[in-house]
Parts: sequence; structure tokens; C-alpha cells
Amino acid sequence: MGRVDTKIRLQNWTDIELVALGKSKRKPRLVEVEALADTGAVKLYLRKSVITQLGLRPIGEVTSRTMADRTVKRRVFSPVDCEILGRSCQLSVMEIPDTLPNIVGQIPLEDLDLVVDCRRHKLIPNPAHKEGVMYDEF
Repeated sequence: MGRVDTKIRLQNWTDIELVALGKSKRKPRLVEVEALADTGAVKLYLRKSVITQLGLRPIGEVTSRTMADRTVKRRVFSPVDCEILGRSCQLSVMEIPDTLPNIVGQIPLEDLDLVVDCRRHKLIPNPAHKEGVMYDEF
């Protein structure tokens, strides 16, 4: 398939909520970074430094299995608004070390109705849904 990198725009979801509730006038914290689109990964994985920039709060922990078949504990952080190619969704965040790339896994890709174009090595809107994001239900 080859490597597929994409730009992602992230905002602290709690900041967005506080503005919507009228409890803050401060603009939501925003970070734009490169990420690897990885259909073998499940969630949104962000570097510790990106999580710090966004001011996210730890909310739990999960166990993950790496490609090397190792079991690791990962901290889960409060949600972000994740925008790719003008489409956005709200996602909790899994922490990874700064030595790894930020990773957009299958759940965010499905939520945004994006697919990997293997020939051109990029993300594209799902060609089966020309009207825009389409969710399959039930």
C-alpha cells in the first residue's frame, strides 16, 4: 500500500464545549500536525507533545497489542475535534511516545467516511458516497 500521510487539525473538545455553554470566550486550543493513516490501527493516536499542546486530560487506560505482538498500556485522553479534508468528528485520544508518528486509525477514517487511495498514496472521500459523509446503520 505504501505510506499515507495526512494533515490533521485538532481542537480541544472541552474548550469547544465551554465556549458553546458561554462559560469561556477563549478560542479552543488548536494544533495542526501530520499523521500517518493506518488502517491496521483502530483509534486516534497522538504524540505526548501534541496532547500537552492541546491541554487534554487523562481519563483512563487501555491495553493494546503492538505490531510486534507486545502488550502495552496506553493512556486515554479527553476528546478532540479532529478535522481531515474538511470533515470533522469527535474522538478520544490514545497517547503514544514522541518517537512514533501521530496515527489516524480505522475508526476515525470510518467516522469521517475517508478511504485510502493506494495508487496515489493519499486519503480521499469515500467515492461510493458522492453526496458527502454517509453512515451505515444497523
